[in-house]
Amino acid sequence: MITERQNGFTLIEILVVVMILGLLISLAAPRIIGRTDDARVVKAMADMRAIEEALDLYRLDTGSYPGTELGLEVLVEPGLEGRSGGYLERVPLDPWNSPFLFASDSRKYVLQSLGADGEEGGDGVDADIDSRDF
Repeated sequence: MITERQNGFTLIEILVVVMILGLLISLAAPRIIGRTDDARVVKAMADMRAIEEALDLYRLDTGSYPGTELGLEVLVEPGLEGRSGGYLERVPLDPWNSPFLFASDSRKYVLQSLGADGEEGGDGVDADIDSRDF
């Protein structure tokens, strides 16, 4: 008598796989979760570099950096001296959903993020990030 073999997994096989996945997740999750603050700091620095590049292009086209009164929004406006579009699609917020701080006297500028706490000073993820520091 020939018996048919059934395809599929047994309950024990499924439980073993679930236990292995649970073990892997319990080992990896703390490492991944603890890195979100570091990732936000890196993103803030990358966004600031992109803004700095746009500011440098603006200065090449106009001869000076935008003043504090113009702010970073001028980098989004299209049509400066033959340019077909702005220097940035939009002015990004920092990873903590706060605007970057910008001050300029048209010759030099300061670009900052106040960190996770949104206040001046602080340590760790609450520390201010200043474009002059990197």
